[in-house]
Amino acid sequence: MSGIWGNKLRLSIFGESHGEGIGVVINGLPAGLEIDFELIDKEMKRRAPGRNKISSQRKEADSAQIISGYFNNKTTGTPLCAIIRNKDNRSQDYDKTKELLRPGHADYTGYIKYKGFNDYRGGGHFSGRLTAPLVFAGAIAKQILMQSNIVIGSHISSIGHIQDDFFDLVKVDAKTLNQLSKKDFPIVNDEKGEEMIELIEKVKLEGDSIGGTIETAILNLQAGLGEPFFDSVESKLSHLLFSIPGTKGIEFGRGFEIARLKGSQANDEYYIKGSEVKTYSNNNGGILGGITNGMPVIFRAAIKPTPSISLKQKTVDIKHMTDTEIEIEGRHDPCIVPRAVPVVEAVSALAVLDLLMEQGGKFNE
Repeated sequence: MSGIWGNKLRLSIFGESHGEGIGVVINGLPAGLEIDFELIDKEMKRRAPGRNKISSQRKEADSAQIISGYFNNKTTGTPLCAIIRNKDNRSQDYDKTKELLRPGHADYTGYIKYKGFNDYRGGGHFSGRLTAPLVFAGAIAKQILMQSNIVIGSHISSIGHIQDDFFDLVKVDAKTLNQLSKKDFPIVNDEKGEEMIELIEKVKLEGDSIGGTIETAILNLQAGLGEPFFDSVESKLSHLLFSIPGTKGIEFGRGFEIARLKGSQANDEYYIKGSEVKTYSNNNGGILGGITNGMPVIFRAAIKPTPSISLKQKTVDIKHMTDTEIEIEGRHDPCIVPRAVPVVEAVSALAVLDLLMEQGGKFNE
């Protein structure tokens, strides 16, 4: 099993890429919440495959059916379970290579852990398809966070060597984040976006793939959320962010760049604004000592290139224990970064909601 995440808000996901369906069970939602299904549909469409020529051409509506925890158009407070049926699964693409370990995939580790009984089709339970129920759950969390005016937004920070403009760590605003959420290819600098799309199309023609980074901002978090050390805000967010297939790195604020600065450059100096304490800079990304300081929480996630590529690669036949080669067929994203953007936002919303609930936050009252 994949386990259960969360403290006050508890989450588990189930299903396989080419099985009957995938889904999520959410414990801890407040009773009496009327779910905004338009918001859910918008978020699901942002992640869904087949939307443009630079994503997988698998066609899935990703329509979630709630089968428990929702009655008379309101949450009941009991576990909410939703299932998303798989419709366009071409499992025959995987029959020829079922005993060949795909480089970069979890085929080998899954084979070892589950003693060869793992579902190999499309990655099975390890597939990025399992991020769809995360987006469903995250959309509900986003809706609840709106009650506290908490806004979460992201942009594609880089694809390969092409870098978008960074968020202003101090002045990033809700208007910018909301505008980005409406873009098919969420980018700050549209010219850089065109270069990124050209690069993705180029590597697709080569039968290859490319990775990138996503920068996310969380606005209007109160100071004092989180715990030092083991339950820091960074720990909470990173736990879920590393649950997204393909995530290989997280950095907050100035991130790894801060290691090259002097203390006089890295420290965020304070000032009073009205009745609030603010900082002139935000090099620490809105978190000090594992606890929010009231400034925007800013982080970047590194997403690796899609491991499914059509170029010939060296591998092994796990059944016969022989060296061989593999050429992967099927429908795959040449770059998973654009479709990962709403997933990053979704898990961020879930982490923040759990933090607020731990702090004693009350919702829908």
